[in-house]
Amino acid sequence: MPARSTAATHSRRRRTLVATAAAPLFALLLVLLAACGSGGSPAATGDDADGGAAPAANDNDGNSDDRGASLPEFPELTRVSGWLNGEPTTIRAELEAGRVVLIDFWTYTCINCIRTMPFLQQWQEKYANRGLTIIGVHTPEFDFEERAENVRAAIANLGVTWVVAQDNDYGTWNAFNNRFWPAKYLLTPDDGIVYMHFGEGDYRETEAVIREALSDAGWDVGDIPIGDTEEPQRDPDATSQTRELYGGYQRNYSERGLYAAQLDYYIAPDLTQDYEDIDPATEERVHEQWYVQGLWRNEREAIVHARQTEDLEDYIALRILTRSVNVVLNPTMGEPFDVFVELDGRPLRPEEYGADIETDEEGRAVLRVDGPRLYAIVELPAYGEHELKLRSNSDDFAISAFTFGVYTEGA
Repeated sequence: MPARSTAATHSRRRRTLVATAAAPLFALLLVLLAACGSGGSPAATGDDADGGAAPAANDNDGNSDDRGASLPEFPELTRVSGWLNGEPTTIRAELEAGRVVLIDFWTYTCINCIRTMPFLQQWQEKYANRGLTIIGVHTPEFDFEERAENVRAAIANLGVTWVVAQDNDYGTWNAFNNRFWPAKYLLTPDDGIVYMHFGEGDYRETEAVIREALSDAGWDVGDIPIGDTEEPQRDPDATSQTRELYGGYQRNYSERGLYAAQLDYYIAPDLTQDYEDIDPATEERVHEQWYVQGLWRNEREAIVHARQTEDLEDYIALRILTRSVNVVLNPTMGEPFDVFVELDGRPLRPEEYGADIETDEEGRAVLRVDGPRLYAIVELPAYGEHELKLRSNSDDFAISAFTFGVYTEGA
């Protein structure tokens, strides 16, 4: 086991690592374009070749009581609503045990969070038995993401193997003064927070910092190769991208004016009314604005189809610049239903299908909605501008958000 670094070395190293996240404001804003705008350690469940040897949970003089007393100040897991995938823990308990802690703020319908999961899983498998404790802090964006059964299903679907703290009251979010999904904070026994990263990307850099922190904490990771997984590549033709669009009025009323819906949407909240789409022969759709046709109700977290129909006459439409489209749907009645997906006035073609699209007996692209989550509906072979329409006969068709991507690998 390597010797611990001196306090002076740790102090210099902490300044270096934190400086990585303290970039000039304009650089930070570029990073945030990739961001959506909790006996042994319970999280140490990853597999490793030999398990590694745990360092002693004390300082250099052998007094195990001194480490807890000398820990630097740091935020703590606060007002946790529940624990999933493991037993309750605290950051202090993990640091007192000599471990390094990676806090990952996420929410299960955030596509930016979902894209980081394979990298988190790699780090869990490689370093959980070499001193790294990953704690996922699930801070919900939508009300339905507060329900433990929904988060538990997402954990299973996404392959999350580390402990997850439900932060329904935003206690831990506020303790860290966090503002973004996803967000990562790395804490060490000697220095507290040594690294922060907001949004996607920089996975190799983040792993390098994790390895350095583990080595400084006395863990041997020299025999573990650093990850060589390629980061997702943006389409070189994608000069712009449709931003995230919300269905509910909570995020559609803006001090700068109308945000994303047609004018009638803003008459009053919680209003059911008959909407009329524009006439494309005389008017063009505005990019980053959606349009509904038929009877709809604007609710706090969704635009909801407000009647049952028979001929798919009601729809939501929008002009998009993207390679991929995801939609967050929140059915509340419990019965599965179908949504039909069209692109440029025709059914979606098989080569354009997102991961959740099927073909029905009439050859149409159909999304079978079975629960409140994010659905991958469009995956185009090339970046471009299109008109997207979603149609359903169900009065449980509730749209919370659209998200978009321009990666060549999808999502």
